[in-house]
Parts: sequence; structure tokens; C-alpha cells
Amino acid sequence: MISPRRQAIINIIKNGDIPNQVRLSEKLSELGFAVTQATVSRDIKFLRLVKEMNAEGQSCYRLPNGQGQADGFSDGRLSTVFKNSCVNVDFAMNNIVIKTLPGMAGAAASGLDAMRFSGVLGSVAGDDTVLIITRDEKSAYELCKKLANLIKTAG
Repeated sequence: MISPRRQAIINIIKNGDIPNQVRLSEKLSELGFAVTQATVSRDIKFLRLVKEMNAEGQSCYRLPNGQGQADGFSDGRLSTVFKNSCVNVDFAMNNIVIKTLPGMAGAAASGLDAMRFSGVLGSVAGDDTVLIITRDEKSAYELCKKLANLIKTAG
């Protein structure tokens, strides 16, 4: 779940061009959030904001996919890395095991972690295997289905 301040940042970014952290801090202050530059910097990193040129050629913050999503498969690059490195996915109880191409488990796990799926407690990567631990069996089943569908679309 995203904090109210971070949700406010998402809304600010979606509704206007924000060229720098100072301007983002000012907008947050207008909304009643007292923040430091360090807090804004951490929020930018957490939300994976990127700098892109607007129509006037000015560099402004954008959400990773440009559509206002800050979780799930919001970053197309992460989704692509995940899809192209995974071979198979299965689950048992509240654990999901993903088989990857040799040497790609770390990249797949990093992409998965960045997607911030609800119900995921954590992941561990080896060379060609990722173990995901979910909160319960239902979460494992649902996430396994999503991941299997994503892997099927690769190619």
C-alpha cells in the first residue's frame, strides 16, 4: 500500500510538469505535507520516477510507464526482463518457484521485487531459480497465474 504522501506525489506528477525536487516539495507543502529534500529523494526512488522531456523540451518527472501506475507491471523494461528470463513457474502452498535461464534469476527477482505485488513477503534468487514466499496459499496461486500468463506472452 502506498502512503498518502506518495499517492499525492503520483497525483502531482500525473497532473502537471514537475521539473525538480524543489518544485515537488513546494507542491507537497501546498497539500499539507511537510517534507525534507531527503524524504522527497527517497519517495522519488521508491516510486521509480524518471526524468523525461515534456512538449516544451523541459526535463520533468514522470511515473515509470507514463500512465500513473506505481506497482504491478508498471515499468515495461522490468516486465520485459522478467518475461524474457523466466522459463517456468509453479507453486506449492505459499511458495512460488520460478525457473529462469542460467544466470538470470537475480534479474528476474529484482524485476519481480520492483513490481511490488501485494501478498509477497520476499524473494530469494539463486543462479536459475527464484523462490517467492507469499502471505498465504491464495496469494501464491493468484500470483503464480499472473506470472505464468506473463511468461506465456514472452517471445
